[in-house]
Amino acid sequence: MTTNAALTFKAVLFLAVLPLLLACLTLAAGSRPAAAQTAPAGGGVREVLSVGWQAGYCAARPKSRGCADFSVDAPAARQFSLLSRFQLRKSYCGVEAGLKQQARKGKWTELPDLVLASGTKARLMAAMPAARLGLDRQQWLRSGSCVAASPEVYYSRSLDLLDALNASPVRALFTQKAGAAITLAEVRAAFDAAFGAGAGERVRLICRKTDGGPVVTGLTIGLAGDAPTLADRIAAASPTKSRCIEGTTGAGQAG
Repeated sequence: MTTNAALTFKAVLFLAVLPLLLACLTLAAGSRPAAAQTAPAGGGVREVLSVGWQAGYCAARPKSRGCADFSVDAPAARQFSLLSRFQLRKSYCGVEAGLKQQARKGKWTELPDLVLASGTKARLMAAMPAARLGLDRQQWLRSGSCVAASPEVYYSRSLDLLDALNASPVRALFTQKAGAAITLAEVRAAFDAAFGAGAGERVRLICRKTDGGPVVTGLTIGLAGDAPTLADRIAAASPTKSRCIEGTTGAGQAG
């Protein structure tokens, strides 16, 4: 029969070795290989490149300030324009409250001017018609501040991606469909042809309802990672769904 003294001795012994046992368990858990940690699918930062189709936008919103001098003969009517490049669920990173509030009010031309190389500035003015309304300043604060270290880095990289899109069969498809209907299936097939199989699954049509039916005003393109080419960044992104599956492209000239 176990005596009280024996029980007391065993309890003391257990309490003495307990810290050592816990230390061993902690060390074992901490030494598990890093491979056991699950990495996010796709790899790298996930972004969205948002581009506009000016002919469709001005057909859907003819009274918009950005459409006051729109012409079907202008280069902007036959190419995609830059709207934004952003991270999901992130905005105004490190932007002080007063400037953030000012950017949200819509008086964008009163926002601080951007420091850009002369070449980048010229490219941006040609690629973003609404820059003359201060959209470039607003988008830098809202989205670029979460993506790049400076406006120069943000816009020079975004413009490179836009140039790749405008040099592709995707732009050719939109110009061929000028004034006619275009489908999500056609757009996704053009992306597959331009940037590799499956690229189209990373694309959404942006449409606006009008009395004459939906009008395509632009696209959003999923990106991931930091590869130098648009094709590689699209391939690293996750597939997405598009609510709009067909719309007209607005007035324009083919070619």
